[in-house]
Amino acid sequence: MLLSVEGLSAGYSGADVIRSLDLRIDEGEVVALLGPNGAGKTTTLLALAGVLAPTSGTVRYRGAPLRGALHRRSRRGVSYISEQGSIFSRLTTLANLKLGAGRVEDALALFPELEPLLKRRAGLLSGGEQRMLALGRSLAAKPDLLLVDELSLGLAPLIVTRLLDALRAAADTGTAVLIVEQHASQVLSVSDRGHVLRRGRLAMSGTGAELLASSGELQAAYLSAGPAEEATEETAGRPTEK
Repeated sequence: MLLSVEGLSAGYSGADVIRSLDLRIDEGEVVALLGPNGAGKTTTLLALAGVLAPTSGTVRYRGAPLRGALHRRSRRGVSYISEQGSIFSRLTTLANLKLGAGRVEDALALFPELEPLLKRRAGLLSGGEQRMLALGRSLAAKPDLLLVDELSLGLAPLIVTRLLDALRAAADTGTAVLIVEQHASQVLSVSDRGHVLRRGRLAMSGTGAELLASSGELQAAYLSAGPAEEATEETAGRPTEK
């Protein structure tokens, strides 16, 4: 087991958004984290990435406690891509790639679409190109664990498929992926397992195929779920939790 999470709780302004979560992620698998807005998905990623300090629970990585800020965790093979894409908009595409821990050539091999855009400022790239940039830079470093928040936000289905296929290919070579995603059917089609959050707790779990086959139950979990009752990121002055 690469990552094990037991009894994880975390939130903002002294109030928990996620409560008593138990998760595991094995090497070389894609795990989808699903649920409606406000369910606690982003909070979970922030806690695992070291951006947000948990209020309780344990997180173990390769059997040892996973602590410290994101830059410390990155040295242990953990990478995180936020909803904003984790790019530097004023720098060129090439400069962004050079900031990564992997080789520029490896990122371009994953997404050759970026090669003619190397001199362009990242902020001038399309949404899909920005996501390719962020994902290519992260995957070029060959992380052991990649945490991804809303890869498909605002993108055309063909681009989403391209990005998800790249994640699946990375997992097939050993990278573990935990991805927060709103488009359940697309992400489950490339996922080994999935979890549905409801009001900060796990409501459903299963293999990707099992969750795809339970579309009615999955839809009911979305429709019956609302924001975590005790707190949301909005009340803490942060972007609305997803």
